[in-house]
Order: sequence, then C-alpha cells, then structure tokens
Amino acid sequence: EVQLQASGGGLVQAGGSLRLSCAASGFTFDDYAIGWFRQAPGKQRELVSSISSGGSTNYTDAVKERFTISRDNIGRTLYLQMNSLKPEDAADYYCNTRHQGRDFWGRGTQVTVSS
Repeated sequence: EVQLQASGGGLVQAGGSLRLSCAASGFTFDDYAIGWFRQAPGKQRELVSSISSGGSTNYTDAVKERFTISRDNIGRTLYLQMNSLKPEDAADYYCNTRHQGRDFWGRGTQVTVSS
C-alpha cells in the first residue's frame, strides 16, 4: 500500500524558512517521480514542485529561486526547502506520486506565514 506522510509545516514569519519532509512507503521509491502540491483556502490545489526519478526538477514560477525540492532515495524521503516565505505561500502542502495514472496523496501539512 502506497503511503505518503508529510511533516514540517508550521507558523513562520514572512521572510522565514521551513523544510517539509514526506516519508514514503509501499512502493519502489526511486522508480517514480514525486512532488509537492499546495492548496490555500478557497483555491484549487496547485503543483508547487516535482522531481523525477532521475533527479530532474521543476517549479511553479511563484516559488522559483526560493524553494528547493530534493529526494533521498535511500531514506525514501522527499523534501521541500522553502526560503523567503511570503504570506501567499500559506497553504496545506501535500506530497503526491502518480503510478500508472493513479494519484496517491499524503495527508497535508499546514504552512502559515505571518506578515
């Protein structure tokens, strides 16, 4: 059974940093792309960043140069280093992986940014 467990969210002042983690189990971690989505109240869930099995990364424009995604294949963990946080980054953050067209989601971790 695929399981994704996100952690690391919290309250931070604007300009601060947080590091999110997503522990994965139930599948061959290094065979699949994996990524972070976020959803703010009243808004659609959006892709923040993803990383392929080979380590290629992509970011939504709003977080480029501020967020860094990485993966530890041995530890089966996905990370998102978030720097220079802005109030508009506040959301529930979810990790996601897609296998044969099926999406798997972890429980979100909440990020709150005070101005």
